[in-house]
Amino acid sequence: MTRTMINVLSVCTLTLAGATQPAFSQQADAKTPTDENLVVTELAQGLVHPWGMTFLPNGDMLITEREGGIRRLSQSGELSPRLSNVPEVEANNQGGMLDIAIDPEFEANNTVYFCFSQPGEGGSSSSVAKATLSGNALVNVETIFSAAPLIDNGFHFGCRLAFDANKQLFITLGDRYKYMKEAQNTDNHFGTIVRINRDGSVPSDNPFTDGKAPEIYSYGHRNVQGITIHPETGEVWAMEHGPKGGDEVNLLSKGANYGWPVITYGIDYSGDIISDKTHMDGMEQPVLYWDPSIAPSGMTFYQGDLFPQWNGDLLVGSLKFTHLRRIEMDGGKPGEQHEYVRDNQARIRDVEVGPNGAIYLLTDATNGKVLKLTPAK
Repeated sequence: MTRTMINVLSVCTLTLAGATQPAFSQQADAKTPTDENLVVTELAQGLVHPWGMTFLPNGDMLITEREGGIRRLSQSGELSPRLSNVPEVEANNQGGMLDIAIDPEFEANNTVYFCFSQPGEGGSSSSVAKATLSGNALVNVETIFSAAPLIDNGFHFGCRLAFDANKQLFITLGDRYKYMKEAQNTDNHFGTIVRINRDGSVPSDNPFTDGKAPEIYSYGHRNVQGITIHPETGEVWAMEHGPKGGDEVNLLSKGANYGWPVITYGIDYSGDIISDKTHMDGMEQPVLYWDPSIAPSGMTFYQGDLFPQWNGDLLVGSLKFTHLRRIEMDGGKPGEQHEYVRDNQARIRDVEVGPNGAIYLLTDATNGKVLKLTPAK
């Protein structure tokens, strides 16, 4: 492990860009705060595009590698070989082995869940499997959900996982890029967030149980790369990539439509207008959006003793601008935004708060790393 003391410049990033107006006035009113010191400890390296991580009750960590592996990082910093009996993935462009989570009753059942791009006839699908962790192997592997239909491209899989207080599993799904208009169709899984029980069955109070995709909880999403449960309120929050501009943070409501691509704060990569509308009746507004895009990935609320002044703030990784971003939150409303570890020049793929209150980051690279952030003494 290596330890580096860095003086981290905290920067407020304004969302006002060009003719696009902020969704909420406080986005344009934030001020640049003072510098802060952090200690960055490198816990592991040599991971091939690490994508998701989760902590085990004993403090070890499970980490996915996009090209198809799951590895275990011990508290002492030992990185295991890849677990055996991991199912085949479609490691194509953005697809592969993606997020991972442990069962709410892991200490009793040793069950893990992982989301991956599963190959099939005619294409691939964002799928979730459950398995029992036994030593350095997975046993009793069972696919409990597969997004429909299968599509032959390697983009916008979504695939973040979160369990709520009712032990129900939320799964984020992308619009698979070329199929953006289908994000408004609740008879398939494009551009949705779904909710299932731990055995893959559909909760009886899901909002679209009479349709062809009864797992859907909310829709009108583009490519959701972060989901987390608020530690105090139990609310479900999600974060998605916009196109060129318009990355969003959303507070989820059951059955709600988040607008993509009918309303958006972004434009196409070519510069073409996707929609000239940012608001429409019956469609939700984001709590926060970014323009220019930061390409956010990984998302959690901070709760811990190491950074007590950060409790309740939102932490997200930035792929595009290679930093950890902290958003001050007050009563569910965003305030000043701060950037950390930008000097590492590493794409931040995932963010987690460990059981000790430290903040853990995954860097998305062929020689990916696990970084631990703690306050300077």
